[in-house]
Amino acid sequence: MAKLKRKEIVEFKIKDSEFGGKGYGHVGNYKVTVKHGIPGQVVKAYVKKIKNKEAEAQILEILEDSPLENQETCQHFGKCGGCFQQAIAYEKQLELKENQVKRLFDEVNIKDYQWLEIEGSPEAFDYRNKMEFSFGDEEKGGPLTLGMHKRGRHYDIVTVDACRIMDEDFRKLLSHILEYFSKKNVSYYNSRRHEGYLRHLVIRKARFTEEIMINLVTTTQSKVDLKDLTEDLLKLDLQGNIVGFLHTFNDNLADVVQSDETHILFGRDYIIERLLGLQFKISAFSFFQTNSQGAEKLYSIVRDFVGNAQNQIVFDLYCGTGTIGQIVAPNAEKVIGIEIVEDAVKAARENATLNQLHNCTFIVGDVKEEVRKLTEKPDIIIIDPPRAGIHPQALKDIISFNADKIIYVSCNPKTMVRDLTELEASGYKVGKVKCMDMFPHTPHVEICVHLSKK
Repeated sequence: MAKLKRKEIVEFKIKDSEFGGKGYGHVGNYKVTVKHGIPGQVVKAYVKKIKNKEAEAQILEILEDSPLENQETCQHFGKCGGCFQQAIAYEKQLELKENQVKRLFDEVNIKDYQWLEIEGSPEAFDYRNKMEFSFGDEEKGGPLTLGMHKRGRHYDIVTVDACRIMDEDFRKLLSHILEYFSKKNVSYYNSRRHEGYLRHLVIRKARFTEEIMINLVTTTQSKVDLKDLTEDLLKLDLQGNIVGFLHTFNDNLADVVQSDETHILFGRDYIIERLLGLQFKISAFSFFQTNSQGAEKLYSIVRDFVGNAQNQIVFDLYCGTGTIGQIVAPNAEKVIGIEIVEDAVKAARENATLNQLHNCTFIVGDVKEEVRKLTEKPDIIIIDPPRAGIHPQALKDIISFNADKIIYVSCNPKTMVRDLTELEASGYKVGKVKCMDMFPHTPHVEICVHLSKK
């Protein structure tokens, strides 16, 4: 074949997939990678980038479905930007994810570890306890929509009132709120012109307590009396109970949910969830795993990997609201957590009080700075970093503690294996590895790794 060129349109069969939802195949002697590609599909794609003999392309059309795509999908499938693996049987999704993660370990030459079979989510549908919707339109000048970004489109929003990964209460609330603002002809925020009122709707529901919190995010460009909406929502026939309705004002230009100011229209600004016998207070902006039943399984794996922590000091780094640290705390002498988000640390301290755990200390700050100030010597270190992995300096400091055991939890195995090679080079050995699927129908997966001193 002649030399592949940028902007060229090519047709090829997707041979296999890599972690992160990328499929790849070959055009001549070029490896071509596409986002959201499924093994077995034949696609027409636009070449965006070429380096050496590897190219990145964008799917323009699926010419042939994959033989793996044999499951019924929801009515939004293909339009909505999420759940691109929904047409694949769930057991096959697990197999694909497991193979993708194993391949990453092979690529960095991590050997002689015990691979434990991937754990599937207890529920493949209706599992999400948090959804973040955007207001907009599906086409320019079209009616108001409320939902998710259209696949491959930055501005177009698809109403997802039949989404299958969230439960019936979310669907009812979305439909009612969309109808309410459509009838009142309230404008949505146009992120190109920076004009309009409605921005986001965030709904959280505790799976085990069934408490619901609604957060409407708008600009300050209009004034809308939301009293009648509040009354209407409280009258809805829901399985759960609305315990809080918030109104957050956000005039930031970035398309992210954040608060300049938040008012409580009804109830309180948090929900309570129960996991593994403990209670956790979840505020509007604090991180909490989006699959509560899956979180119980993940934290059980972590607890098993930690083992007997009696008379031992545990560091819980990047601790968020302190869920993992508190789950191992009843079996430890002391737990010290570090987290950069102040609200999360506040929630972690409140949760420790709520659970009557008096051996937990939570510190606000960046791990790479705060970990150097600690004078205690940890026996066990639990690390659950953001997607970017551990800062190199923080990793050096973590290694310098010389802890007997490290438990590494990650939602991004690509950055995790980078850090694991550094840990192995510094005297640690990867012992057990287990994937836990918290995100059915998406390319994401959580991984838990047990390391010990050589």
